[in-house]
Amino acid sequence: MKWLRDQSLAPIVRKVEAGERLTFDEGMQLFHTHDLNALMRLANMRKEALHGDKVFFVHSMRLEFTNICYVGCTFCAFAAHKGEERAWDYSPEEVAAQVRKRYLPGITELHMSSGHHPNHKWEYYPAMVRELREAFPDLQVKAFTAAEIEHLSRISKKPTLEVLRELQDAGLSAMPGGGAEIFADRVRKQVAKNKVKAEKWLQIHSEAHSLGMRTNATMLYGHIETLEERLDHMDRLRTLQDDSMSRYGGGFHAFIPLAFQPLGNTLAQNLGKTDFTTGLDDLRNLAVARIYLDNFPHIKGYWVMIGSELTQVSLDWGVSDIDGTIQEEHIAHAAGATSPMKLSEAGMIRMIQHAGRTPVLRDAYYNELETFPRPDAEAAD
Repeated sequence: MKWLRDQSLAPIVRKVEAGERLTFDEGMQLFHTHDLNALMRLANMRKEALHGDKVFFVHSMRLEFTNICYVGCTFCAFAAHKGEERAWDYSPEEVAAQVRKRYLPGITELHMSSGHHPNHKWEYYPAMVRELREAFPDLQVKAFTAAEIEHLSRISKKPTLEVLRELQDAGLSAMPGGGAEIFADRVRKQVAKNKVKAEKWLQIHSEAHSLGMRTNATMLYGHIETLEERLDHMDRLRTLQDDSMSRYGGGFHAFIPLAFQPLGNTLAQNLGKTDFTTGLDDLRNLAVARIYLDNFPHIKGYWVMIGSELTQVSLDWGVSDIDGTIQEEHIAHAAGATSPMKLSEAGMIRMIQHAGRTPVLRDAYYNELETFPRPDAEAAD
């Protein structure tokens, strides 16, 4: 291993080469090592063992049906109160109209996550899903974070499993991974004290998996959490994925680290924080996730949070999915994200090709819809 500058990583290299699982202490070694070349190579090794040079993306639309929310997360710059000039709140029919207005041929996934509205009745939510599926029968609706599902359980007075089952019957295809933030109680009490607790978040995703619904998982990093708390978050997800895979044959599709956006929210103001996460922190986080989360099919580089340029670089750091075209995103941009509001399908293909990878268009279930050639393959033709 002449390329290995940090010789303490040698046992980890042997484990990765053998496809073996890392311990928590070994995960912390990866967070602390200064041998970034080794970290990159190990993450890429894990990724290529799963997917070769393929990188996945989806032709998608993002829609927030309301920004009215009572929860008061300190990291959020998106939420509004009823009556505020910047507040919006669509009826089920208006949601369908918004999709119709923004719809482009080839879109397969509609991603919806929004505020916890204080006044909507339970019936509003399955009605919205049914309205969308009737108007767009081929559109896969990925909606409602675990935090929203808990909110719907409260207002409906139904168990979360029953809420999920009724939404699935209405046409819900999959769940996004939002609301996870950081699982550690110390952090959660400061950034999202009124939001779903970590144990309940994990339970709701387990319940979704039991219904055959596939979900994603996120982690908000770069604020007040420690590196140990980041890895603890990943460790809990790895444990749940083991359980879901053994009991239900599937669980999480992807893990999505979300870089903290430091503008317009009280957490950043209280910390006096105006700087974004660094590129190396973002890349290290993605690489550690790819190496440690050996049972997750995909690690996603979310271009909205870290920008398209760094997302392109991340394809050498274990990332196998770069999300979607989105059309219009408001949550991260409200907190200072400087990325575009959307990317074209052609732009995503170019991003992947110019990194020397093979772009694969997928749907919400990770079915491969179309594979595009690498640049070297085009030249050979």
